[in-house]
Amino acid sequence: MSYLRPLAAAIALLAGPAWADDVEDSLTAALEAYRAGDYVTAKDEAEFAVTLLGQMKAQDLGGFLPAPPEGWTREEDGDQATASQMFGGGLVSAATYTDGTDDVTVTFAADSPMVTAMSAMFGNAAAMGAMGKVMRVGKHRAIVTPDGEIQSLIDRRILVSISGSAPAETKQVFFEAIDLDALAEF
Repeated sequence: MSYLRPLAAAIALLAGPAWADDVEDSLTAALEAYRAGDYVTAKDEAEFAVTLLGQMKAQDLGGFLPAPPEGWTREEDGDQATASQMFGGGLVSAATYTDGTDDVTVTFAADSPMVTAMSAMFGNAAAMGAMGKVMRVGKHRAIVTPDGEIQSLIDRRILVSISGSAPAETKQVFFEAIDLDALAEF
């Protein structure tokens, strides 16, 4: 009955404040279907609730995206479900910044099997050095690839990627604007 684990986890998350929303409606429908012996509907509703909770958590992750520097604007990227599939699941939040000439995209991918698999590479200084120039911001290591993209693995589970047409120095400004210590606690 592994399909009940997402339902139990979602119900546990809702044990705090009462929510009258789609998550609660889906959990109620899942529980009613389960009690009626309709396991297909129970599983479908439970998975839908888990998906909605994942979207809420991804919005929380987006709270760590840096504010645009003076002269820059920020546009949050919309379809993160597709992006999270590229990372093998998990949460993805991203924003693109522009100053009218250059652009920078900051992407966070968290709790993904692919990101977790990358932890060995980021934990090995020689492997990091083979990918590009290594740098450190506080206690966090990062790689600046030959094309100027910055990548860092925070707390072995959150991949931070900074890409775009802006020069590497500008990308570093964006990287340093992220509260990496707080992100590690996410």
